[in-house]
Amino acid sequence: MKTVKADARASFFENVYEVVKLIPYGRVTSYGAIAAFLGSRGSARMVGWAMNASHGCPEPVPAHRVVNRNGLLTGKHHFGHPDLMRKLLEQEGAVVEEDKILNFKELFWDPSRELGI
Repeated sequence: MKTVKADARASFFENVYEVVKLIPYGRVTSYGAIAAFLGSRGSARMVGWAMNASHGCPEPVPAHRVVNRNGLLTGKHHFGHPDLMRKLLEQEGAVVEEDKILNFKELFWDPSRELGI
């Protein structure tokens, strides 16, 4: 598996995008898990801002795979249509009810564990 280390020369957003691109199909992670992996444990909100800005990136970033720590689709309004994030997650095997991933623990991908820091 590819490893990622935060690159001090890259912006925080760019480092977030590199991690998000490594989330496997059918898996999800949280804003906080990405922040912790990047060494910025208190920066979950900044990861959320990066996900909001990712829709303008020239290379696709699977932002739909990043949710809050409880599996809630808090970023759904940044996908152009409020149901798009849910539909993308469901296509990958997530069970979503009332904007919450019911099988969140089963699908959770922790970059700190999976990418081995």
